[in-house]
Amino acid sequence: RDMRNGTAITEFILIGFPGIQGLQIPLFIVIFLIYILTLGGNGLIIIIVWAEPRLQIPMYFFLCNLSFLEIWYTTTVIPKLLETFVVARTVICIPCCLLQAFFHFFLGTTEFLILTVMSFDRYLAICKPLHYPTIMTSNLCLRLALSSWVAGFTIIFCQTLPLIQVPFCGNNVINHFYCDVGPILKAACTDTTLLELLSLLATSLVIPGSLFFTTISYICILSTILQISSATGRQKAFSTCASHLTVVSLLYGAALFMYLRPTTHSSFNINKVVSVLNTILTPLLNPFIYTIRNKEVKGALMKAMACPKAHHQ
Repeated sequence: RDMRNGTAITEFILIGFPGIQGLQIPLFIVIFLIYILTLGGNGLIIIIVWAEPRLQIPMYFFLCNLSFLEIWYTTTVIPKLLETFVVARTVICIPCCLLQAFFHFFLGTTEFLILTVMSFDRYLAICKPLHYPTIMTSNLCLRLALSSWVAGFTIIFCQTLPLIQVPFCGNNVINHFYCDVGPILKAACTDTTLLELLSLLATSLVIPGSLFFTTISYICILSTILQISSATGRQKAFSTCASHLTVVSLLYGAALFMYLRPTTHSSFNINKVVSVLNTILTPLLNPFIYTIRNKEVKGALMKAMACPKAHHQ
Protein backbone atom coordinates (compact mmCIF):
# COMPACT_ATOMS: atom_id res chain seq x y z
CA ARG A 1 0.00 0.00 0.00
CA ASP A 2 1.37 3.36 -1.06
CA MET A 3 0.72 5.71 1.87
CA ARG A 4 1.48 8.71 -0.31
CA ASN A 5 0.24 11.32 2.17
CA GLY A 6 1.46 9.74 5.37
CA THR A 7 -0.84 8.70 8.21
CA ALA A 8 -3.76 6.35 7.62
CA ILE A 9 -7.12 7.86 8.55
CA THR A 10 -10.00 6.17 10.38
CA GLU A 11 -12.70 8.82 10.01
CA PHE A 12 -13.95 11.57 7.69
CA ILE A 13 -15.07 15.09 8.53
CA LEU A 14 -18.18 16.35 6.69
CA ILE A 15 -18.05 20.14 6.33
CA GLY A 16 -21.53 20.53 4.84
CA PHE A 17 -22.12 24.21 3.98
CA PRO A 18 -19.33 26.22 5.67
CA GLY A 19 -20.46 29.61 4.30
CA ILE A 20 -23.79 29.86 6.15
CA GLN A 21 -22.74 31.40 9.49
CA GLY A 22 -25.78 32.58 11.42
CA LEU A 23 -28.24 30.50 9.39
CA GLN A 24 -27.53 27.11 10.96
CA ILE A 25 -30.49 27.06 13.39
CA PRO A 26 -33.14 28.34 10.90
CA LEU A 27 -31.89 25.85 8.28
CA PHE A 28 -31.89 23.04 10.86
CA ILE A 29 -35.55 23.80 11.72
CA VAL A 30 -36.65 24.08 8.06
CA ILE A 31 -34.90 20.86 6.93
CA PHE A 32 -36.06 18.97 10.03
CA LEU A 33 -39.69 19.97 9.30
CA ILE A 34 -39.26 19.00 5.63
CA TYR A 35 -37.88 15.61 6.77
CA ILE A 36 -40.89 15.00 9.06
CA LEU A 37 -43.29 16.00 6.25
CA THR A 38 -41.45 13.68 3.83
CA LEU A 39 -41.74 10.72 6.21
CA GLY A 40 -45.39 11.54 6.94
CA GLY A 41 -46.40 12.17 3.31
CA ASN A 42 -44.74 9.07 1.87
CA GLY A 43 -45.85 6.94 4.82
CA LEU A 44 -49.44 8.15 4.33
CA ILE A 45 -49.41 7.13 0.65
CA ILE A 46 -48.32 3.58 1.62
CA ILE A 47 -51.05 3.35 4.31
CA ILE A 48 -53.80 4.73 2.01
CA VAL A 49 -52.93 2.35 -0.85
CA TRP A 50 -52.87 -0.72 1.38
CA ALA A 51 -56.06 0.33 3.22
CA GLU A 52 -58.11 1.15 0.08
CA PRO A 53 -58.94 -1.89 -2.13
CA ARG A 54 -59.68 0.34 -5.17
CA LEU A 55 -56.07 1.57 -5.12
CA GLN A 56 -54.55 -1.91 -5.13
CA ILE A 57 -53.65 -1.75 -8.83
CA PRO A 58 -50.21 -1.78 -10.53
CA MET A 59 -49.77 2.01 -10.68
CA TYR A 60 -50.22 2.40 -6.92
CA PHE A 61 -48.18 -0.70 -6.12
CA PHE A 62 -45.21 0.95 -7.89
CA LEU A 63 -46.02 4.25 -6.18
CA CYS A 64 -45.80 2.47 -2.79
CA ASN A 65 -42.38 1.15 -3.78
CA LEU A 66 -41.33 4.70 -4.68
CA SER A 67 -42.67 6.14 -1.40
CA PHE A 68 -40.98 3.41 0.66
CA LEU A 69 -37.73 4.11 -1.20
CA GLU A 70 -38.02 7.90 -0.65
CA ILE A 71 -38.41 7.42 3.11
CA TRP A 72 -35.09 5.56 3.33
CA TYR A 73 -33.36 7.69 0.67
CA THR A 74 -33.83 10.84 2.76
CA THR A 75 -33.07 8.98 6.00
CA THR A 76 -29.60 7.98 4.75
CA VAL A 77 -28.60 11.64 4.36
CA ILE A 78 -30.75 14.13 6.31
CA PRO A 79 -29.84 13.14 9.92
CA LYS A 80 -26.13 13.70 9.15
CA LEU A 81 -26.92 16.92 7.27
CA LEU A 82 -28.81 18.21 10.33
CA GLU A 83 -25.78 17.35 12.46
CA THR A 84 -23.55 19.61 10.30
CA PHE A 85 -25.76 22.58 11.29
CA VAL A 86 -25.48 22.08 15.06
CA VAL A 87 -22.10 20.38 15.60
CA ALA A 88 -18.85 22.27 14.98
CA ARG A 89 -17.06 19.15 13.68
CA THR A 90 -19.24 16.48 12.03
CA VAL A 91 -17.28 13.23 12.16
CA ILE A 92 -18.22 9.96 10.48
CA CYS A 93 -16.24 6.71 10.75
CA ILE A 94 -14.98 5.21 7.46
CA PRO A 95 -17.22 2.06 7.60
CA CYS A 96 -20.22 4.33 8.42
CA CYS A 97 -19.29 6.64 5.55
CA LEU A 98 -19.03 3.77 3.06
CA LEU A 99 -22.33 2.35 4.34
CA GLN A 100 -24.04 5.73 3.89
CA ALA A 101 -22.61 6.05 0.35
CA PHE A 102 -23.78 2.51 -0.48
CA PHE A 103 -27.38 3.07 0.67
CA HIS A 104 -27.58 6.55 -0.86
CA PHE A 105 -26.52 5.32 -4.31
CA PHE A 106 -28.34 1.98 -4.06
CA LEU A 107 -31.64 3.74 -3.31
CA GLY A 108 -30.93 6.47 -5.86
CA THR A 109 -30.24 3.91 -8.60
CA THR A 110 -33.34 1.90 -7.67
CA GLU A 111 -35.44 5.09 -7.91
CA PHE A 112 -34.42 5.56 -11.58
CA LEU A 113 -35.31 1.93 -12.30
CA ILE A 114 -38.69 2.06 -10.52
CA LEU A 115 -39.61 5.27 -12.37
CA THR A 116 -38.71 3.50 -15.65
CA VAL A 117 -40.97 0.59 -14.69
CA MET A 118 -43.73 3.10 -13.85
CA SER A 119 -43.39 4.69 -17.31
CA PHE A 120 -43.70 1.19 -18.86
CA ASP A 121 -46.85 0.64 -16.78
CA ARG A 122 -48.32 3.96 -18.04
CA TYR A 123 -47.36 2.98 -21.62
CA LEU A 124 -49.28 -0.30 -21.35
CA ALA A 125 -52.29 1.35 -19.65
CA ILE A 126 -52.64 4.06 -22.32
CA CYS A 127 -51.30 2.42 -25.49
CA LYS A 128 -52.52 -1.16 -24.87
CA PRO A 129 -55.65 -0.70 -22.69
CA LEU A 130 -57.37 -3.91 -23.81
CA HIS A 131 -54.32 -6.08 -23.13
CA TYR A 132 -53.24 -4.19 -19.99
CA PRO A 133 -55.02 -6.40 -17.39
CA THR A 134 -53.65 -9.60 -18.93
CA ILE A 135 -50.08 -8.25 -19.35
CA MET A 136 -49.63 -6.27 -16.12
CA THR A 137 -50.60 -9.05 -13.72
CA SER A 138 -49.80 -8.92 -10.00
CA ASN A 139 -47.06 -11.50 -10.65
CA LEU A 140 -45.40 -9.28 -13.29
CA CYS A 141 -45.73 -6.22 -11.02
CA LEU A 142 -43.95 -8.05 -8.23
CA ARG A 143 -41.20 -9.26 -10.58
CA LEU A 144 -40.65 -5.79 -12.08
CA ALA A 145 -40.46 -4.12 -8.66
CA LEU A 146 -38.19 -6.84 -7.27
CA SER A 147 -35.94 -6.65 -10.36
CA SER A 148 -35.55 -2.89 -9.83
CA TRP A 149 -34.46 -3.38 -6.21
CA VAL A 150 -32.13 -6.29 -7.03
CA ALA A 151 -30.56 -4.49 -10.01
CA GLY A 152 -30.05 -1.30 -7.96
CA PHE A 153 -28.45 -3.31 -5.14
CA THR A 154 -26.20 -5.31 -7.50
CA ILE A 155 -24.94 -2.28 -9.49
CA ILE A 156 -23.89 -0.39 -6.35
CA PHE A 157 -22.68 -3.44 -4.39
CA CYS A 158 -20.26 -4.29 -7.23
CA GLN A 159 -18.75 -0.81 -6.86
CA THR A 160 -18.76 -0.79 -3.04
CA LEU A 161 -16.97 -4.14 -2.69
CA PRO A 162 -13.60 -2.93 -4.11
CA LEU A 163 -14.04 0.44 -2.31
CA ILE A 164 -14.16 -1.33 1.08
CA GLN A 165 -10.63 -2.63 0.49
CA VAL A 166 -9.15 0.82 -0.32
CA PRO A 167 -6.82 2.32 2.34
CA PHE A 168 -7.34 6.01 3.17
CA CYS A 169 -4.72 8.54 4.25
CA GLY A 170 -3.94 12.25 4.18
CA ASN A 171 -6.79 14.77 3.94
CA ASN A 172 -9.92 13.36 5.60
CA VAL A 173 -12.15 16.43 5.03
CA ILE A 174 -15.14 15.81 2.73
CA ASN A 175 -16.48 18.98 1.13
CA HIS A 176 -20.07 17.73 1.17
CA PHE A 177 -22.96 17.06 3.55
CA TYR A 178 -22.90 13.30 2.91
CA CYS A 179 -20.36 10.67 1.83
CA ASP A 180 -20.24 11.16 -1.93
CA VAL A 181 -17.97 8.77 -3.86
CA GLY A 182 -15.89 11.51 -5.54
CA PRO A 183 -14.61 13.11 -2.29
CA ILE A 184 -14.08 9.65 -0.73
CA LEU A 185 -11.84 8.56 -3.63
CA LYS A 186 -9.73 11.72 -3.25
CA ALA A 187 -8.67 10.47 0.20
CA ALA A 188 -7.58 7.05 -1.12
CA CYS A 189 -3.89 6.08 -0.84
CA THR A 190 -3.94 3.87 -3.93
CA ASP A 191 -4.76 4.32 -7.60
CA THR A 192 -8.54 4.65 -7.96
CA THR A 193 -8.77 4.71 -11.77
CA LEU A 194 -10.66 1.39 -11.90
CA LEU A 195 -13.17 2.53 -9.25
CA GLU A 196 -13.72 5.82 -11.09
CA LEU A 197 -14.31 3.92 -14.34
CA LEU A 198 -16.79 1.58 -12.61
CA SER A 199 -18.64 4.59 -11.20
CA LEU A 200 -18.71 6.30 -14.62
CA LEU A 201 -19.92 3.09 -16.29
CA ALA A 202 -22.75 2.63 -13.75
CA THR A 203 -23.82 6.28 -14.07
CA SER A 204 -23.71 6.06 -17.87
CA LEU A 205 -25.80 2.88 -17.88
CA VAL A 206 -28.39 3.84 -15.26
CA ILE A 207 -29.20 7.51 -15.95
CA PRO A 208 -29.10 7.74 -19.79
CA GLY A 209 -30.29 4.10 -20.10
CA SER A 210 -33.39 4.54 -17.93
CA LEU A 211 -34.01 7.98 -19.48
CA PHE A 212 -33.96 6.39 -22.95
CA PHE A 213 -36.63 3.79 -22.04
CA THR A 214 -38.73 6.41 -20.23
CA THR A 215 -38.53 8.76 -23.23
CA ILE A 216 -39.57 5.96 -25.65
CA SER A 217 -42.54 5.14 -23.37
CA TYR A 218 -43.65 8.77 -23.32
CA ILE A 219 -43.25 9.25 -27.09
CA CYS A 220 -45.64 6.30 -27.55
CA ILE A 221 -47.98 7.65 -24.84
CA LEU A 222 -48.14 11.15 -26.37
CA SER A 223 -48.62 9.68 -29.85
CA THR A 224 -51.59 7.62 -28.57
CA ILE A 225 -53.09 10.55 -26.62
CA LEU A 226 -52.96 12.82 -29.70
CA GLN A 227 -54.93 10.21 -31.66
CA ILE A 228 -57.84 10.36 -29.16
CA SER A 229 -60.64 12.34 -30.83
CA SER A 230 -62.32 13.93 -27.80
CA ALA A 231 -60.65 16.64 -25.70
CA THR A 232 -62.07 15.05 -22.52
CA GLY A 233 -60.55 11.69 -23.47
CA ARG A 234 -57.16 13.28 -24.15
CA GLN A 235 -57.24 15.14 -20.84
CA LYS A 236 -58.23 12.01 -18.90
CA ALA A 237 -55.49 9.93 -20.54
CA PHE A 238 -52.83 12.59 -19.94
CA SER A 239 -53.88 13.11 -16.29
CA THR A 240 -53.04 9.45 -15.52
CA CYS A 241 -49.38 10.03 -16.36
CA ALA A 242 -48.93 13.77 -15.62
CA SER A 243 -47.83 13.14 -12.00
CA HIS A 244 -45.25 10.57 -13.05
CA LEU A 245 -43.97 12.85 -15.82
CA THR A 246 -43.51 15.70 -13.31
CA VAL A 247 -41.49 13.49 -10.91
CA VAL A 248 -39.40 12.11 -13.79
CA SER A 249 -38.63 15.65 -15.05
CA LEU A 250 -37.50 16.77 -11.57
CA LEU A 251 -35.29 13.73 -10.97
CA TYR A 252 -33.63 13.53 -14.39
CA GLY A 253 -33.27 17.32 -14.55
CA ALA A 254 -31.27 17.34 -11.31
CA ALA A 255 -29.26 14.21 -12.20
CA LEU A 256 -28.27 15.40 -15.68
CA PHE A 257 -27.37 18.83 -14.27
CA MET A 258 -25.03 17.27 -11.69
CA TYR A 259 -23.40 14.50 -13.73
CA LEU A 260 -23.14 15.86 -17.26
CA ARG A 261 -21.21 19.08 -16.61
CA PRO A 262 -17.47 19.70 -16.26
CA THR A 263 -16.48 19.88 -12.58
CA THR A 264 -14.99 23.14 -11.30
CA HIS A 265 -14.87 24.48 -7.74
CA SER A 266 -17.89 26.76 -8.31
CA SER A 267 -19.88 24.06 -10.13
CA PHE A 268 -19.17 21.63 -7.27
CA ASN A 269 -20.77 24.09 -4.82
CA ILE A 270 -23.77 24.40 -7.17
CA ASN A 271 -23.92 20.59 -7.28
CA LYS A 272 -24.14 20.56 -3.48
CA VAL A 273 -27.20 22.85 -3.64
CA VAL A 274 -28.77 20.66 -6.38
CA SER A 275 -28.00 17.59 -4.21
CA VAL A 276 -29.97 19.19 -1.36
CA LEU A 277 -32.93 19.79 -3.68
CA ASN A 278 -32.69 16.24 -5.04
CA THR A 279 -32.31 14.63 -1.61
CA ILE A 280 -34.80 16.75 0.32
CA LEU A 281 -37.31 18.49 -1.95
CA THR A 282 -38.05 15.74 -4.52
CA PRO A 283 -38.99 13.12 -1.86
CA LEU A 284 -41.14 15.79 -0.14
CA LEU A 285 -42.90 16.81 -3.35
CA ASN A 286 -43.64 13.27 -4.58
CA PRO A 287 -46.65 12.64 -2.27
CA PHE A 288 -48.11 16.07 -3.10
CA ILE A 289 -47.55 15.68 -6.86
CA TYR A 290 -49.26 12.27 -6.88
CA THR A 291 -52.09 13.40 -4.57
CA ILE A 292 -52.98 16.85 -5.98
CA ARG A 293 -53.68 15.60 -9.52
CA ASN A 294 -55.19 12.28 -8.49
CA LYS A 295 -58.89 12.00 -7.69
CA GLU A 296 -58.64 8.37 -6.54
CA VAL A 297 -55.91 9.09 -3.96
CA LYS A 298 -57.69 12.27 -2.80
CA GLY A 299 -60.94 10.30 -2.50
CA ALA A 300 -59.26 7.57 -0.43
CA LEU A 301 -57.62 10.23 1.76
CA MET A 302 -60.97 11.98 2.35
CA LYS A 303 -62.55 8.60 3.14
CA ALA A 304 -59.77 7.81 5.63
CA MET A 305 -60.21 11.22 7.28
CA ALA A 306 -64.00 10.82 7.38
CA CYS A 307 -63.88 7.37 9.03
CA PRO A 308 -62.53 8.54 12.43
CA LYS A 309 -65.12 11.37 12.48
CA ALA A 310 -67.97 8.97 11.70
CA HIS A 311 -66.66 6.54 14.31
CA HIS A 312 -66.42 9.36 16.86
CA GLN A 313 -70.01 10.46 16.20
